Amino acid sequence: MGHMTTEECRRALEGLSDQIARYAELIVRKGAAVRPGQEVVVQAPVERADFVRLLVERAYAAGAGHVTVIWVDDAITRLEYENVELSYFQHTPDWKIAQLNGLAEAGAAFIFLEGSDPLALNGIDPAKPAAAAKARNEECRSFRDGMDYGHNVWTIAGVPVKAWAKKVFEDVPDDEAIYRLWIAILETSRADGEDPQQEWETHNAAFEKNKRFLNENAFDRLHYQSKNGTDLTIGLREGHIWEGGASQARDGAVFFPNIPTEEVFTTPDCTRADGVVHSALPLVHSGQVVRDFWLRFENGAVVDYDAVQGKEVLRHILETDKNAVRLGECALISKNTPIRETKILFYDTLYDENASCHLALGMGFPECIEGGLEMSKEELLASGVNQSATHVDFMIGTDDLSVTGIKPDGEEVPIFLNGQWVWENE
Repeated sequence: MGHMTTEECRRALEGLSDQIARYAELIVRKGAAVRPGQEVVVQAPVERADFVRLLVERAYAAGAGHVTVIWVDDAITRLEYENVELSYFQHTPDWKIAQLNGLAEAGAAFIFLEGSDPLALNGIDPAKPAAAAKARNEECRSFRDGMDYGHNVWTIAGVPVKAWAKKVFEDVPDDEAIYRLWIAILETSRADGEDPQQEWETHNAAFEKNKRFLNENAFDRLHYQSKNGTDLTIGLREGHIWEGGASQARDGAVFFPNIPTEEVFTTPDCTRADGVVHSALPLVHSGQVVRDFWLRFENGAVVDYDAVQGKEVLRHILETDKNAVRLGECALISKNTPIRETKILFYDTLYDENASCHLALGMGFPECIEGGLEMSKEELLASGVNQSATHVDFMIGTDDLSVTGIKPDGEEVPIFLNGQWVWENE
């Protein structure tokens, strides 16, 4: 089959224009739940200014009081890391702290449009992006806590940029790669039909069965096994809560933090993880790739690790702070999802994590334990909810993964078999 010409790609993208507009509407109305008079913040790659203009237009149509756009650019980010000393990144500039904290304190809804070169920072000292991320999370407290503690609505959704599209579709021309990535984004985001917003209402209802099963069983621990060597037991605290699908802010706003999303998740007891877990997909972190890695846990903490590629990147993640070696999330996702079924490796965590069961190192979720949103950081940590300046998801869901829930009395209940919910095997 031959490749599309530039003109064919142009016409094909024009044919997607109505669908892309519905996608923008989905992000604004369902993802960020924009309300009249609200400040809306859009962080986006400058390369997709065309879609950002459409999104801003839709935000104002939804009644936004004001929209602030924060542009990002891979090439400029790389130049900054190449030319600026490490010490600079160990502190967030005062103007950036004022900007992010001020917007959060004003009750803004945050829309993060994800689209970047997975290899943008290849060869850059991993200490620099690690320091920048740590400083931002520690110093922009209103911004960070606003999202972690339900004060601010936020959503992450994908948009295609050339370098990302070329990484995903390596053997096709640039224009065709962009077109194919648009198609993949719309399909996996359940935004390729006539009424994506209604589709997401239906999708959200499907999470309820799995959440109810997990919450009613109130497991004490989960045991993960697969043929690649994964043999890991993760403890769960009494009162833990499984979440998934839509979230609810403190003021009652219902929103979707991730578009797409396929996971049900909870926060494990950060003091109870023992065994070895192997990655199922590459981890793309701060523009660098970690591939074929494993982690060994004892008493909740990583005590050993290795990677075929990107071990230094992994080291900097684990050294973010004293609790970066502990888990903040475990998420269950069947292999029978639109993302997995595309058989596309996206090289982007937003998509790849929704194709595979995953864990996360670092910060836990206060909403995943009873009364957690009312607890202090110290109280959360005492309740087993990890506190850290990082949160890094990594994928562990193989086609043969089994997950067994173990109740406090020792009863074992199969949850996952062959990479999918037990009832999907029936």
